[in-house]
Formats: sequence, C-alpha cells, structure tokens
Amino acid sequence: MLCNSRPVSAPPELPPLVSAALSLSGRRGFVSATRNETGRLLATLAASRTGTLGEVGTGCGVGSAWLRSGATDDTLIVTAESDPQLAKVVAELFAEDGRIEVLSADWSALIERGPFSLLFVDAREAKLSARDVIAEAVEPGGFVVLDDFTPSMVWPPMYEGRVDTLRQEWLMDKRFTTVEVMVAPDAAVLLATRR
Repeated sequence: MLCNSRPVSAPPELPPLVSAALSLSGRRGFVSATRNETGRLLATLAASRTGTLGEVGTGCGVGSAWLRSGATDDTLIVTAESDPQLAKVVAELFAEDGRIEVLSADWSALIERGPFSLLFVDAREAKLSARDVIAEAVEPGGFVVLDDFTPSMVWPPMYEGRVDTLRQEWLMDKRFTTVEVMVAPDAAVLLATRR
C-alpha cells in the first residue's frame, strides 16, 4: 500500500484553525492561500520565536493560522489586511484567540508594530518595494519569510526566461543571510535571517 500512495511530506491533517481559515478562503472565492507546505514551515519557525510575529497581507488568515499553530504562548501575532470587510471577517475568525490581532490597514501600518522576531511577507507590493522597511522592522536574528517563488536551480535565479531580480536582491542583501528553500517541487520560499 505504501508504494501506491501519493507522496506527501507531512501528515495530511491540518490544525483546526488552519482548516477554518482555508474554509473561509474557499467561501470567499480566494483561489490562492498559503500552501500547506509553506504553512508547516511557518509553524516550525514560529515555534522557535518569542515576541511579536507579523504577517503582511492577511487575506483570509491562512498564514496567521499556520503561525499560530506553531507559536508559543508568549508570542503575539499581528497581521494587516487592507480590505476592511475581509479584515473584519478574519478578526471574527480569530476572536477567541487573544494572541492574534488583525489590523484593518495597509501593510505599512503593521510595520509600526515591530520589531518582529518573524515577519511573513505575503503581499506582492511589500515584496517588491519594501526590503529596506522590512529590514528595519525585523529584530537582529529575526526571520523574514517570502513565499510564492518558483524554484530556480541556476544563478542568477531565473523566472519565465528572465533574471528574477527580486529574488536576487533578497539573496544578496548584506543585511540578511538568505536561502531559497523548496517546499514542494513547484514552490519555494525565501528564508532570510536579519544579521
């Protein structure tokens, strides 16, 4: 039976809060959410952190739910969503957990809540233009996690036939020690540690 089973890298069961956030995502018509492989990495990293964890780009709360599934009791998770109605719905989803705070605000408002021991950057505009701001918002030794990359096996990193300058800049930024981590054959994240 094992030889005929579909390959997976972790148990298929999901933490209840993650399942609830994924259900909300489906009901709201979101076609993409934090992948389970990325979520398990977030949970693992969160388990090693104290202080404030952040998420830039709440969506339906899947990333925050993964962070919470690994976070210790002495952490606070703060996440920012620019769509006020969506932020309200996600805040209701997390209402029973006093360690998750949902801001109805642009991602830049989240930065003011730092320093962060872990910051999950899940908003395209922040990935593209805010490396300097993010570097100042993460404490020394803190993690920055950026998802939604297609694995690249060459240097410089390539995406769709072009140099992926975003990935290259993160990998070469002297303020961080950064590695690309494949979480699935078709998905990678950048994991950066603030020096």
